[in-house]
Formats: sequence, structure tokens, C-alpha cells
Amino acid sequence: MDGKTIPQTPINITPRHKSKMRQLWEKNRYAYLFLLPWLIGLCVFTVYPVFSSLQLSFTNHDLFRPPAWVGLSNYVDMFTDNKRFAKALSVTFRYVLMGVPLQLSTALVLALMLNRGLPGLPVFRAAFYIPSLLGGSVAISVLWRQLFGSQGLFNQVLSLMGAVDLKNAISWVSNPSYSLYTLIILIMWQFGSPMIIFIAGLKQIPYELYESAQIDGATKRAQFVHITFPMLTPILFFNLVMQIVSAFQAFTPAFIVGGGRGGGPLDSILFYSLYLYFLAFSEFRMGYASAMAWVLLTIIGIFTAILFLSSRKWVHYES
Repeated sequence: MDGKTIPQTPINITPRHKSKMRQLWEKNRYAYLFLLPWLIGLCVFTVYPVFSSLQLSFTNHDLFRPPAWVGLSNYVDMFTDNKRFAKALSVTFRYVLMGVPLQLSTALVLALMLNRGLPGLPVFRAAFYIPSLLGGSVAISVLWRQLFGSQGLFNQVLSLMGAVDLKNAISWVSNPSYSLYTLIILIMWQFGSPMIIFIAGLKQIPYELYESAQIDGATKRAQFVHITFPMLTPILFFNLVMQIVSAFQAFTPAFIVGGGRGGGPLDSILFYSLYLYFLAFSEFRMGYASAMAWVLLTIIGIFTAILFLSSRKWVHYES
């Protein structure tokens, strides 16, 4: 550059522009008025807490003393000295990477079965959707703890089959080798919501494609591989994103099944959100917990970004 200052053209709001803005305001002022409570709530209960937690993540705050600035200390300690943090990450990753594919596979298989025009189909859809409504509740978590207890229904069924001795049966939720898998079974059981969405996607596939495939002699397997699955990939992509985000935030089942002791036997079900909760509300380390929350947000963002970037290669749209 020759050192000369580039002149900037000032932005002039002409009377014509002012008139249009005034007309726009007069036309939509009632809409803005009705939106105002929501906007206030958004700013007060969402935007402000989000940025406040970001600020707290760089402090040492315990609710009883003013926050003390510590910079990146919370993040450094998290990734270098905190073994429970690493354990929580490991447990959560295993839960997400095993539970979500199994859940969506179950949902897809049942959606294909229910899409065949069976009699009483609405009843079956409603019955299969109920677990999704109840799966994250405290009552179901308590029931799950009893179901896989030492004298629970699961061991009773195995006893009838001669697989275990009921008097010496183990508690599956109290055994660190199996406790996580009981929660993976629980997330599989909550297949109702993705199943309904899969059914809606199946209804949108043109039947003419299957007629053409049948004329060409395609088998049912070939029709699924070359027609059904490619046409369902946008629905699968949506379900995958939603269920991964939900699984990373799982809390209630681990808290109840673990007996509220903070991770169950040997931290075998120490979910990330559960560890965050105990740091914040048992140890009152609000700054550290805020840092963990932002790390979780980053992890979910990375997974979501990977899915969106990879979707170009496996998600097929009609266009």
C-alpha cells in the first residue's frame, strides 16, 4: 500500500429508507410486541447463562465466595490430572457409540415391520412409542434397577432357563463389568421416537420405485439396499444427530441406577453429565463444572460437524 487512506463512503439513510423502516415497524409492531416476552426470556434464561458459564469456566467459584480468575487452569487440570474426568469421557463415549447404533437399528427394523400395513397398526405404534416417553423418567430408572437386581426379573428368567442359580445370582447393575450394558439396553428400549420418524420416512418413498424393481426381478434384500436405505438416509441422518446429542446428555438413568452415589461401582456408569452434576452441586466447584460443560458442548459440536461433513458422501436427497 502507498500509505494513502482509502476513503469510506458514509451510509446515508435517505428519507425514503426512513419511510420504509417506519412502515415496516407500523406493520409488524404487534408481532414484535407479542415476541417481546419470548425475547426477554431468551436473553435472561438462555443467552445470559450461556455467556455467564463461559466466564465462570475461567474462575474458581464455589457459590460461597466471589469468583477468582484462574485462566485456563480448570481446563489444564481436566485433561492432565483428573482421572475421573477421563473415566467419565470413556464411559460416555462407550455409551454413545454402542447405544445409539443399537437403538437406531432396533427402531429401523420395527419401522420396516410396522410399515407393512398390519391390522391394528396405530395401536402397535402407540405401544412402541411409550418407552420413549417414559425411558428417561425416574420411575423407569428405578424399575430398571429392580429389573436387573440380584433378585430381579432378568435373573428370574435366567433361573427358569437354568442359566443361573437365583440364590447366588449377581446384581447386574452393581457389577462394574455389566452395569453400563444395562443402561445400553435401556437406551435401546427407547426406540419409539426414531421409529415413528422412520415410519414417516418410509411413507414418503414412492411405491413406483418398488414396482419397477419387482419388474426387474429385484429381491426384497436388493430393494432395501438400493431403494429403501438410500431414500431413508436423510431420516437416518436426522435421527443420528438427535440421538447422539441426547445420549451425550444422559443423566437420570445413571444417577438412579447408580443409587445416587456418583457413578456406580468403580465409576462404571460415571456419565459425563453425572460427574458434572456432582462437581457442581455436591462439591460446589461451579467454575470447574462450567469448564466441563463447555468441553461437552465442544465434543457434541465436533461429533455434529463430523456427521454433517460426512453426510455429503452417504446421505442421498431426491435432488
